[in-house]
Amino acid sequence: MDHQNLHIETLAIHGGQEPDPTTGAVMPPIYQTSTYAQEYPGKHKGFEYSRSQNPTRYALERAIASMEGGTHGAAFGSGLAAIDCMLKFLSPGDEVVACNDLYGGTYRLFTKVFSNYGIKFTFVDMSNAAWEEHMSASTKMVWMETPTNPMLNVLDIEAAAKIAKSHGALFVVDNTFATPYLQRPLDLGADVVMHSGTKYLGGHSDVVLGLLATKDEAIAEKIYFIQNASGAILGPMDSFIALRGIKTLHVRMDRHCENGEAVANYLSTHPAVDKVYWPGLEGHNGHEVAKRQMKKFGGMVSFTVKGAGFEKTADVVSAMKVFTLAESLGGVESLAGHPASMTHASIPKEEREKVGVTDNLVRLSVGIEHVEDLLADLAQALDR
Repeated sequence: MDHQNLHIETLAIHGGQEPDPTTGAVMPPIYQTSTYAQEYPGKHKGFEYSRSQNPTRYALERAIASMEGGTHGAAFGSGLAAIDCMLKFLSPGDEVVACNDLYGGTYRLFTKVFSNYGIKFTFVDMSNAAWEEHMSASTKMVWMETPTNPMLNVLDIEAAAKIAKSHGALFVVDNTFATPYLQRPLDLGADVVMHSGTKYLGGHSDVVLGLLATKDEAIAEKIYFIQNASGAILGPMDSFIALRGIKTLHVRMDRHCENGEAVANYLSTHPAVDKVYWPGLEGHNGHEVAKRQMKKFGGMVSFTVKGAGFEKTADVVSAMKVFTLAESLGGVESLAGHPASMTHASIPKEEREKVGVTDNLVRLSVGIEHVEDLLADLAQALDR
């Protein structure tokens, strides 16, 4: 099947996929094996050892490459393992310029691990092109998240790609919140797109994985070398589960976006709510960019509880019944989180509050339940 001209909804089901050549199985089988028979030393059927490559993982890697408009994909044991792979492109003395509003685990990996090896990290506001002044001869990578976690800032990928390219820096975009259904960074000039596939791509809160995709052969070869050399690969069972999740991405994302809009509009009118962060709102600072580079506005919504500190905000999220208080996001079920004490606790209080991650901030991953049940749940929790 020629996948080049297919729509994203079709690619989610067929992209990079063919029936299993051995049996004709429509779903890629789970190749639960560590090694493969060879006819003669070095003569095999493309697979030697499952750290290097596994047929089930390879099917997932082809799928994410196809959906992102790339040519190569790579699957890892977690989103952070995928980020770790990209940082291993760097050497002591190199610098990464990154957006200053990003996932706490990414910040921790940058500042607590790779900074120990002579790599410098500079965190900047990427909401306008003024951040280019932070680029220097030592800047080898630009790292962007959009929409950002948890403030839902929308950053201009195309503009950033031009800046990164003009300085000879590798440009990586974390596309976890949007997914390839809502935006495709490679089409906008990114060199590599990264996903925590644990979230929307898996979609059912039952697997942990990371993904990379690129259309650059040289970059892909380096990714595969690091993937094999470091060994943080995704197992065949998890690869199968992720592939199954991806096949319904588009129908799930449509409902996530629809419910997200309803939740954002409701929160905007509630007297106990101060600010609402959702790219689809007219007053959102990234609304115009979102309209240009995203298909829809997503199912992530953050808000602040008016006049509340940690305890009152904690009471609100703990009172929710349909929204489950839990880490992570992007599953079919609605989740509520308190970023300052959960996902972003690894970022120093002073630093996280600079970008708006205050003690009264709540992050919602709006699921695909009936919207009236979600609104009623928010009402009973906030009306307290």
